[in-house]
Amino acid sequence: MNSRLIWLDGKVLPVEDAKVNVLSPTSQFGANVFEGIRCYWSEENKNLYAFRLEDHFRRLLRSVKLFRFENRYTLEDLKMSFVEVIKANNFKEDIAVRQTIFLDGFGSWFATGPTNMFIAPIPKARLNPFNSKGIKCCVSSWERINDNSMSPRVKVGANYINSRAAQLEALQNNYDSAIFLNNQGKVAEGPGSCLFIFRNNKLITPLLTASILESITRETIIEIAKNDLGLDFEERDIDRTELYIADEVFLCGSAIEINAIVNIDGYTIGSGEKGEISKRLHQLYLEIASGKVEKYSKWLTSIY
Repeated sequence: MNSRLIWLDGKVLPVEDAKVNVLSPTSQFGANVFEGIRCYWSEENKNLYAFRLEDHFRRLLRSVKLFRFENRYTLEDLKMSFVEVIKANNFKEDIAVRQTIFLDGFGSWFATGPTNMFIAPIPKARLNPFNSKGIKCCVSSWERINDNSMSPRVKVGANYINSRAAQLEALQNNYDSAIFLNNQGKVAEGPGSCLFIFRNNKLITPLLTASILESITRETIIEIAKNDLGLDFEERDIDRTELYIADEVFLCGSAIEINAIVNIDGYTIGSGEKGEISKRLHQLYLEIASGKVEKYSKWLTSIY
């Protein structure tokens, strides 16, 4: 990993040579927006597929707009540079890619430019959908940020201080991760991941207006759950105590894919292992992302 190449300001560089000014607004104030994008290797097709690449780029540009950055980049710019750095590394395995547009220069926290970009791919193996272990979570004492403070709709670096507080609290108290409530006291999401429950034979997730990210993985799970697994589905507010009596609970996101929660605040969820719905969704998700389901080929971008 120390010898990998990253893309910075139009050049592909060794990671140790890619440097940012310590006085830049991104360094001092977390003034950056980003996407975490997964690519999956298909041994059968001898190709690497970026999953829902254009959807990630559109969200990145929405973040640029909402954070009032000067925009230097088109969708084609984002794609060309993304593919260039992956090919330069000759990755032929599952990877994760961080693509970040940041405030460079010597401006203050309210600067809007100049902007710059880096793209950093790194090997990251997919999770085993049949791993039954799962994770333990607590409901955080920290409230999720909301659209009237620091909108979770924007994937901005500074927002993750909220997630950091919740995650560190969870780890300190011997949990693996946390679950946020929003300012209405309803379930929101995890630190950097959206949340689903399966209860009374229905898949349920909080509304987009419940202080959550407009997650691409969440959108994917909803579509395949309804269209491929035939599950009843509902978007609505979720009460805290519903978590404790749900049959299954899982977090989802590009980085973690689907990660089952088997214990919340000491309450065992379902059987205490990853449930069948979580397993089926995770397996199908990976099959789609690695090019095994033809009808979802629209979501894949070939790298090679």
